[in-house]
Amino acid sequence: MNASQAWPQLLAKRWQQEGLAVALINASVSGDTTQGGLQRLPALLKKHQPSLVLLELGGNDGLRGLPPALIEKNLNQMINMVQDSGAKVILTDIQLPPNYGRRYLQQFEAIFSDLANEHKIPLLPFFVAPLIGQDGMLMDDGIHPTAQAQDAIVEQVHGFLLPYLTDSRKPVS
Repeated sequence: MNASQAWPQLLAKRWQQEGLAVALINASVSGDTTQGGLQRLPALLKKHQPSLVLLELGGNDGLRGLPPALIEKNLNQMINMVQDSGAKVILTDIQLPPNYGRRYLQQFEAIFSDLANEHKIPLLPFFVAPLIGQDGMLMDDGIHPTAQAQDAIVEQVHGFLLPYLTDSRKPVS
């Protein structure tokens, strides 16, 4: 799908239409892992100096079967970096398909709520969950949302983030 059809771009457009003076910086990289995010984050924080960071990483790590302890360690370091920069952080919950086995899924899915509780940060619910089982909402892989699903994701993310957009003078990454 074209980047202009993806939920971050649509969300930025919605905020602009609603008159919110918020700059949304989409620093995502398709297929990225927590290791890649950890390497890129310091430069992004320095360049954009955000007041709020939505951290949505870990899914590709899980799909590759990387050790949950490594995923948690990387996310923990990123949360600390964001907080040390003076920005607030919101973590996005991630879930995997059931074929990864119960033990792995339990360890993986606990990462996000454990980190949110440990750092006392908000946890955005897994926004793909409501799309599962709805015709046309997921690509053939059964994992990634289609262009048709992007508006539904915008609704969920917008509703969750709106209360946190109190300081609209700095970019949201």
